Amino acid sequence: MNSTSQVIIKARATPWLLLAMTLTATAFALVDSRRRAFASPRLLELSAKIHDRGRDYVRGLELTVSGDPVMGNNLLASATDRMTVLAEECVRTDGCDIDIFIRALRAAIDERRLAAASPPSVPAVREQLVDQAVTTGPAPTASADSPRRGLQLEDAIPLNGPVKRALNDWLTWNRPQLADAYENYLFLREQIAPIYEKANLPEALLFAVMAQETGAKVHSYSSAGAAGPLQFMPTTGRRYGLGSVDGFDMRLDPVAATKASARYLTALLRRFGNDLPKALAAYNAGESKLATLHKQISGLSFWDAKLSEAIPMETRSYVPGVLAAAWIFLHAQDYGLVSSGLELGTTTIALRESASIGELTICLGPGQNRNGWFRTLRNLNPRVSGNQRIDAGEKLRIPSMLVPRYVEHCASDSPLLARARQLHEATDEKEGRFDYALQEGGT
Repeated sequence: MNSTSQVIIKARATPWLLLAMTLTATAFALVDSRRRAFASPRLLELSAKIHDRGRDYVRGLELTVSGDPVMGNNLLASATDRMTVLAEECVRTDGCDIDIFIRALRAAIDERRLAAASPPSVPAVREQLVDQAVTTGPAPTASADSPRRGLQLEDAIPLNGPVKRALNDWLTWNRPQLADAYENYLFLREQIAPIYEKANLPEALLFAVMAQETGAKVHSYSSAGAAGPLQFMPTTGRRYGLGSVDGFDMRLDPVAATKASARYLTALLRRFGNDLPKALAAYNAGESKLATLHKQISGLSFWDAKLSEAIPMETRSYVPGVLAAAWIFLHAQDYGLVSSGLELGTTTIALRESASIGELTICLGPGQNRNGWFRTLRNLNPRVSGNQRIDAGEKLRIPSMLVPRYVEHCASDSPLLARARQLHEATDEKEGRFDYALQEGGT
């Protein structure tokens, strides 16, 4: 622990200010020490981000002290959540002083937990922070070389003619859907990727099925009756726990749908002898139909003409499409599949003013997202319709990077929020001319 942090801990009486100053000073110390050691551009960029998060923290404190605890707590929460992402990046960055970083970050997390439970005394919090800073080491991280069980996806993807043609489609005329699917998926990733990992299924397979099915759009419906990001039919959905809860179709819940998908794909792989193409064909065309063909043409590969000609044309395109999308995900850098500089991670905030997702999309603006934030906000809050006004004080999950912008542009006196409300509430001046209903943008 550096001397600067020790001085701050001993000198400051206000725990939130203590924490913010510690984080900010740590960032400055990290920048200065690494500059003297000829830090890499990547490390300097990371240090600057740590500094900016410390600045957000201070701003959150200012708002809380000045009588706006809702916006202040939103900023404090997002700064801590974003620090968590930076900590993970620090682990992957050569020369990053992870000991200093993690000690400060853990102190922040523990104080938030204490503050949420009950308002502790200042000396008690200070004692807790000092103890954490002195005794807590960096969190253990999983080794990149640790063994992985389950389906080995690269070995299961044949780069044959159909898969190569599907790769061509994804990388040419269908690249916009691939890029949108990747961006949609990344903001859902922290909630759903661990589900496939726990089931010993490759994350690339989860992305690929979402990309092929819906472009990772949560509120998607097919003409055949399938729904949700993973397109469960009603009967199959109910079999895997995706019924209706308080009027909400659980097929639209990305976490519940991913759990069901993991169970369903695991069952299909078991049924078809761990043959991934056949399992995917059953996922798309129906397991009964595939099982019948599997028995009739025993021993044939999915790619054999006798089998492929007996399945629907949609399924013949679906399987190579999923495998190609999974291959691209596994080699994202090679194929230029990047997040366009987006900062990932999400934070649950409390709304200061009542607002709909549509209104928030307008007042947040399209910054760093060419498509705007409507789809992302809808995906992260599947039970909320796009035009439904959410009461002040209610919780909403949004990208962490948007919280400072929400605080600045979506408060009651914001002209951007006023414009959004005006558009939301607009009615035609002359009654009876025509009615234009606000669209949900479900698909």
